[in-house]
Amino acid sequence: MLLPLLAVLVRAPWRGLGRLLSDSQVLTALRLSLECATAATAVSLLLGVPLAWVLARANFRGVTVLRALVMLPLVLPPVVGGLALLLAFGRNGILGRYLDAWFGLTLPFTTAGVVLAETFVAMPFLVITMEGAFRSADLGLEEAAATLGASRLAVLRTVTLPLVTPSLLAGLVLCWARALGEFGATITFAGNYPGTTQTMPLAVYNALETDPQAAIALSLVLLAVAVAVLVGLRNRWLPTGGGL
Repeated sequence: MLLPLLAVLVRAPWRGLGRLLSDSQVLTALRLSLECATAATAVSLLLGVPLAWVLARANFRGVTVLRALVMLPLVLPPVVGGLALLLAFGRNGILGRYLDAWFGLTLPFTTAGVVLAETFVAMPFLVITMEGAFRSADLGLEEAAATLGASRLAVLRTVTLPLVTPSLLAGLVLCWARALGEFGATITFAGNYPGTTQTMPLAVYNALETDPQAAIALSLVLLAVAVAVLVGLRNRWLPTGGGL
């Protein structure tokens, strides 16, 4: 498992790394990646946290099916996900045709399309993290607050959210990292246009065919981000001092 990663480090063009990473096209791809991953994480926060609460707390027929649909992008091949987005939001898609006709809104092969593709594949990481947090939260504290006269909104703000905040932060970081590294759905749904839809993974793919040294340099950036995420979340996954 470590050998491929060591190979990247061994073959990395360390002396020319600064020059390769300072290229204007590389910087544009990096900026676009950071912006789109952050936007996708924000959308996932708005949609994913309420959805996780429903999956954890609601009790209705079909919740199991809803959970399976939400988690499907975790196991769905990214290219298939991109094709599904294209069939749904493309100009001739089920919803895309109406967005184009009524609002003049076109999502495929745009920066907004990148954000949509990244949200589709990354939001399940936030949902599954938050669902577990909501399930493990102490309901007794919420009931005690309600007994003392706190409204549902006050209970959510003062009790529930502080309890799940560590998991929320972990879920957001995982979601952001997954969005940053997304390739298959992005290239299928949004294309690979420099300055518009070419994110870092797509830039690596392009550079691999024309400049392998640049591809390795770009891969180092993504590798560094991945290592930072894993190190930062280590205490959320591994037992320390007898606790989780």
